[in-house]
Amino acid sequence: MKEYIHIVQYYETDRMGITHHSNYIRWMEEARVDFLAEIGFPYDKLEEMGIVSPVLGVSCDYKKTSTFADRISIKVTVKEYKGVKLYLSYEMKNEVGDVVCLATSSHAFLNKEGRPLRMKKEYPELHNVLTELAGSD
Repeated sequence: MKEYIHIVQYYETDRMGITHHSNYIRWMEEARVDFLAEIGFPYDKLEEMGIVSPVLGVSCDYKKTSTFADRISIKVTVKEYKGVKLYLSYEMKNEVGDVVCLATSSHAFLNKEGRPLRMKKEYPELHNVLTELAGSD
C-alpha cells in the first residue's frame, strides 16, 4: 500500500510553531479515506452501497513534533477486523523517517438506519478484502 502524504499547513500550527495535536486526528481521516479508495472502496461508494462507518474511538501517541511545511507520510494498516468492527493503525513519519505519531482508530459498519451490518453476508467483497488485509479468516 502506498503511503498518504500530508504537508503541514501554517494554520495547523500553534503559537510555538508546532502542529497542534488535534490535527493528527484529521490527518488520520484523510489517510483513511485515501486507504479505502486504494483498496477499491472509496467512501462515497460505501455510502452509495448503504454502508455508514462511524468512528468509535481514536488513540494517538505523539513521538516527535512536526512544524509548518513538513511532509508527513502516513501508513495505514488493518490492525484487526471483526466483521462489524474495523481497527486501523497509523504510522506517521517526517521526511527523515522519524516517527512523529503512532495512532489507532476503531470503526463500525452500520446501515443507514444505524444498525450493525453482517459484512460477510451482506458485503462479501469488502469483507474478504478487509479479512485479507487483517490477516484473519
